[in-house]
Amino acid sequence: MTTSRILLIILLVLAGIFAIFITYFYTPPVKTAQQNAKALIGGPFTLVDHHGKAVTDKDFRGKYMLVYFGYTYCPDVCPTELQIMSDALDQVSEKTLKAITPIFITVDPIRDTVDIMAQYVPAFHENMVGLTGSIEQIKAAKKAYRAYGAKEQQEEGADPEAYLVNHTSYIYLMDRQGEYLTHFRSLTDPEVMAKKLEDVIK
Repeated sequence: MTTSRILLIILLVLAGIFAIFITYFYTPPVKTAQQNAKALIGGPFTLVDHHGKAVTDKDFRGKYMLVYFGYTYCPDVCPTELQIMSDALDQVSEKTLKAITPIFITVDPIRDTVDIMAQYVPAFHENMVGLTGSIEQIKAAKKAYRAYGAKEQQEEGADPEAYLVNHTSYIYLMDRQGEYLTHFRSLTDPEVMAKKLEDVIK
């Protein structure tokens, strides 16, 4: 048996042993919930701000984003959550405030036109940006953020313009590159939110 043939057999045996080791003994690193969420939440979007300007996610690079999905006709949840966000922003330092862009993305683009958003958003915070767009654009933004928003079924004879929308009620905190950092559940205490923002934002 030639030397080259012996070397070939040895290499094949070693390759087999390595394959067996990988199959039975190697355990891939387990991702944390935070790592999984970072991979799942956030992504590109193209929308229109409450001044009528077309914007994309890239326009917010370099700033942290506080993102909330809701709608202006929401009777209670949305104004409550946006007020919490505003109260938290009023409690952070000037340095931290300058690093954050609070964003309100509608899940009801049919009613939430640019004009409606322009009237609604400034009532909560002067820095807040309201975003709307076409049905498809909003659908893509919701998909990117794993956010839910669906029109409630109305009773027969109800005013077709007076519908409610069921939707996600989380406030997402994204980093300067638009990647997920954490989220705040509904009715988070503004002081708790403000402290978290101060701890995270550098």
